[in-house]
Amino acid sequence: MPSNRVVRVRASGEGVAVAALREGVRRLQDELDVTPDFPAAVEEAAARAAAAPRLPDLDRTDVPFLTIDPEGARDLDQALHLERDGDGYVVRYAIADVAAFVEPGGPVDLEAHRRGETLYGADMKVPLHPKAISEAAGSLLPDQVRPALLWTIRLTGEGERTDVTVERARVRSTAQLTYEEAQRLVDDGSGPESLTLLREVGQLRLAREAARGGVSLPLPEQEVDVEDDHWTLAFRSLLPVEEWNAQISLLTGFAAASLMVYARVGLLRTLPPPDPRDVKRLHREARALGIEWPAEMLYPDFVRTLDPARPDHAAMVVACTRLLRGSGYVAFDGEVPADPQHAALASEYAHVTAPLRRLGDRYAGEVCVALCAGTEVPAWVLDGLHEMPKTLQDSSRRARQYERGVLDLVEAGLLAHRVGEEFAGVVVDVRDDDPRRGVLTLREPAVECPVRSERDLPLGTEVRARLTVADVVARKVELVVE
Repeated sequence: MPSNRVVRVRASGEGVAVAALREGVRRLQDELDVTPDFPAAVEEAAARAAAAPRLPDLDRTDVPFLTIDPEGARDLDQALHLERDGDGYVVRYAIADVAAFVEPGGPVDLEAHRRGETLYGADMKVPLHPKAISEAAGSLLPDQVRPALLWTIRLTGEGERTDVTVERARVRSTAQLTYEEAQRLVDDGSGPESLTLLREVGQLRLAREAARGGVSLPLPEQEVDVEDDHWTLAFRSLLPVEEWNAQISLLTGFAAASLMVYARVGLLRTLPPPDPRDVKRLHREARALGIEWPAEMLYPDFVRTLDPARPDHAAMVVACTRLLRGSGYVAFDGEVPADPQHAALASEYAHVTAPLRRLGDRYAGEVCVALCAGTEVPAWVLDGLHEMPKTLQDSSRRARQYERGVLDLVEAGLLAHRVGEEFAGVVVDVRDDDPRRGVLTLREPAVECPVRSERDLPLGTEVRARLTVADVVARKVELVVE
């Protein structure tokens, strides 16, 4: 069962807790056979490429792009600029041009295929590309001229896409903003026009998402600080600017998919429609939780009524994640796939906005550049396209294992000194094969833990449970309802 928490972990100092965290992450990396280190030949090839990237002729360094990312981020894939266009808008989205640094079939490329995507775990991530590219020469850092794939997307005053082009260009970001900085600039009106328009366009796109039946689960976020000998946890609500920023990425993914579907060549991110039996089960769970779900209300509209701060609604959000399982990729050349849609987004969709962190984005981006230029899709892209879904599925599975392992480690660390204590929590999930086992969301600290009982667990109900296991080395936590 996927967690209903997005967890960010920061570590500082040299105490026992920090040492336990880092040693635990290293053990996890060994178990999954992943490492942040690259072979010498890969590092050398990356350094050579970083020193002499392929720079395009088109110069758009006159456009005042800016980036919005989590604090401390160095692998900056996207920079944006928005302006008015009569009654509508022009969105310019610069995406790091990884192909300017990576030779097809070369050492960096082969290693990227082996990794598939960047893995995030505390302050010890496992990058897709060496830092010489991902956090330096290829990253859209401020005040640096960088090669990019420049998407230009025109929208009506209602936020509907009317035109899209993507081309190689030199760009320069003028500011690197954190989410908090960007939100303050929007709120006090002191930021550049791009931020004011980001709010307008973001809100329009969110409204269009609701109108077409798309859905985003309201997953809360937690921040864990591990400093010297202490583990601390705090809840963090997503800022509006993060949702607006995400809508620009989604907008670009929709535009990319439309280009590729029209040309019948490309790589799509897909999600099958939910099984009607799962939807019926959700209706039953809503009734069990005492949450009103009118028969005529569609699932996306129901999700928008949920408040994850409420225990019963939090349990419902967890249950709703079942309908998002089965996501994958599909490659095609000559014939559009039979099921090209991403059901949660209610549209065809492609990953193209994070090529520093996801291998498939480089392939999809290259297809779109060629289509807009009226040129042949590069042979290396076509040659590797049909193997890409399996490569990406394998890396996605590894990423889920990595993130789950880090989360288990963090939860054990937070609770290690409290074995034997009793906690209040809400049962947010019950296993199908054993209703005496499930998942408990604690009120304090607000983490999810496995729970077992001698009787069937009451879904959505508050119970008291005793912590019997919190083992950092084994990454195991368990509570028992007595």
